[in-house]
This record gives sequence, structure tokens and C-alpha cells, in this order.
Amino acid sequence: MIRQPVKVAVVQRPPVLLDRDSTMKAAVEAVHEAADAGAGLVVFPETYIPGYPVWIWSLRPGGDFGLSQGIHAQLLANSIDLSTDDLASLQQVAAERSVVVVCGVHEREGSFSRATIYNTLVTIDADGTILNRHRKLVPTNPERMVWGQGDASGLRVVDTPFGRLGGLICWENYMPLARYTLYAEGIQIYIASTWDSGDAWLASMRHIASEGRCWVIGSGCALATRDIPESFPSREMLFEGQDDWLNPGDSVIVAPTGHVVAGPLHQEYGILYADIDVATASTEHRTLDVAGHYGRPDIFSLTVDRSPQLPIHIQ
Repeated sequence: MIRQPVKVAVVQRPPVLLDRDSTMKAAVEAVHEAADAGAGLVVFPETYIPGYPVWIWSLRPGGDFGLSQGIHAQLLANSIDLSTDDLASLQQVAAERSVVVVCGVHEREGSFSRATIYNTLVTIDADGTILNRHRKLVPTNPERMVWGQGDASGLRVVDTPFGRLGGLICWENYMPLARYTLYAEGIQIYIASTWDSGDAWLASMRHIASEGRCWVIGSGCALATRDIPESFPSREMLFEGQDDWLNPGDSVIVAPTGHVVAGPLHQEYGILYADIDVATASTEHRTLDVAGHYGRPDIFSLTVDRSPQLPIHIQ
């Protein structure tokens, strides 16, 4: 039975950068706090574990090679391998508190080279099982020196106890065909996990809600220079002279009408809450259904290849 309404919690707190275990502990504590407040869905930002690679925007292109290599080694060692039990504590708390958790992680490929990292959005069901793993399709600018390109095997919508849920990561939300794929699968709760922020991003969140007639959960990364650990390599050089807020966060919750119901949470830490009636995501399609009565499949078509893009096929 679909639970209506559901309280959504968007966690906008800094990670412990490059420290998987400490960030995981903070995530578990946040899930308990949100569940105590009655939340059924808890959402974390892009690559929350072990933190968005903010340093890439300060390193010199083609320079600082040794520094980049050293930081990347730490990141690799603290990334999540989903072929192991690296997410066990987050899965356990989801099951213990009967909540769905959506969390961005650095995912270390565990089946093939075991050395490539992906920007991955993981959806954990209320029984603790992993419902979906979506790898970011196109890393942006210097992000391409950190993450590999994902495939479409996780570009999908899944059923949860309170409705159909899916998500895209950061500038994937500017990819019309990726959005349309989720619309076509009847998405009701759309997660936009991001490092982006500001007026243009917030306008996009409202546009997506209006276009897809779905609830949009914009989960932003709030981070200040004071949150960078003192042990971070070349901390003073990389972050010297930068404003205190490296990212203001701007987490937001938008109704299928395009109206903001909570947030944006700007330059502050906390948990953003809203009670949402997921059923309205279906009724709002009466006037606009871009993948239904407002579509023209006789004119337009989209093919999505969901087959895993494996580097080797052994027979």
C-alpha cells in the first residue's frame, strides 16, 4: 500500500572530506534524526560519501600532478565498493528505521579494474536492500579527471513504499533526454542531487517539476572553508583567499505545480523537511503529460540502451 502523505528530509550538512567512515557515521546519525522527526524518505547530496571533490576547481590544469595524485589516492581508498559491505551501516539504519535513503557516493568499481571511481546515486529501500545504482552519465569539466562515465543501467524509476522514485545527478538534470526517460517511466518523486546552486539552478528545479509534473527534491552540497580538514593536503594553497562558503547548498523541495514548498536552505546547515502528497504528481498530469497525452510518439522517438557497458565479456 502506498503511504500518503510522506515526510521528506533533505540533509544539508558537510561531510568529513576524504573520510568515509566518519562521513558514514554522520549519515547514520542524520537518518536517525530525520526518522525521529517522522521522515519516510531521507536524501543526501551528490557524492556525500566521502564528499564532493571541491579541490578540482582549484588545481591547475596540467599542473599540480603530484598533489592531484596524492589526493586521488586518498579518495580511492575512501570510496564505496558496492560489491562489498561498504554501505552496510547505511543499509542497516534504513531497515531499522523503515525509511528509504537516497545517497550520493564515490563508487569504486569492484568487479573489473577496481581502480575507476564513479559518481553514483544509490537508492536504499526501507528494508535495507539496494533498489538502484545510477552512475553519472557525463562528469563536468575537471570532474572528468575524477570519475568515469556511467551507463544507463541505473537510469530508471523504482517503486518505493510511497511512490515511484528516480534521480539524476547535477548537470544531468540539464539533459532533456535523460529527464524524459524518467518522465516516461511515471516518476512521481524526482531526486536532483547536485553541487550546483544559485538562481539558475533553483529555476531549473521549478521547471523540471512543472515539466514532469512530479515532486522535485533538490539536494545541495553546503560546504565552507572551515569544513575542510586541517589534514587535507596543501589545504592553505588550494583554498587560500576563497570565500568562507565554497557552496551555499540551496536545497529545495518543489511541488508538481512548480511552487517551492520548502527551502531553499541557503548558507546554513540542517535538515529540510516537507510533507508531500505523492498522488498529486499523477493528478497534475491531467493538463500536461509530456510522455503521455501531450507527447507525439508518431513524430518523436527515444531509444535508451540499458545494457551494462562491460569492459570484457568472458565466454
